[in-house]
Amino acid sequence: MFSLFGLFIIGLGAASAIELGHAPLLLKPALVKTVEVEAPAHYEFSYSVRDDHTGDIKSQTESRKGDVVQGQYSLIDADGYLRTVDYTSDAHNGFNAVVRRDPLGQKVVKAIAPIAKVITPIALAPKLPLLSLGIQH
Repeated sequence: MFSLFGLFIIGLGAASAIELGHAPLLLKPALVKTVEVEAPAHYEFSYSVRDDHTGDIKSQTESRKGDVVQGQYSLIDADGYLRTVDYTSDAHNGFNAVVRRDPLGQKVVKAIAPIAKVITPIALAPKLPLLSLGIQH
């Protein structure tokens, strides 16, 4: 009987501690996780370079709507051909590219500055007389 009475007293004390706020470790606040929802990617860009001095001529355009990407880039290869690459990429088909090479009808010549060859004479040490250290042969 005493043990039941003791449990009652302990239970009553615990209940009063919870009601009075004396047991902060017994009740933990619920954690709230926030998830940010991102909008599908959507962009378009293009650029081009034309430097006749160095022969650097290239361009690119690309657009993306969600997971679907479409684009094209082109450049002039060293052998004078225009290389054009049309590409697409999506979750179902992956990355696909179609490459075309079209002759421009002219050779691309990149100007290279000539290298000057300069020959400088090598200075030879003057002949000096042998010093005698007093050693006889």
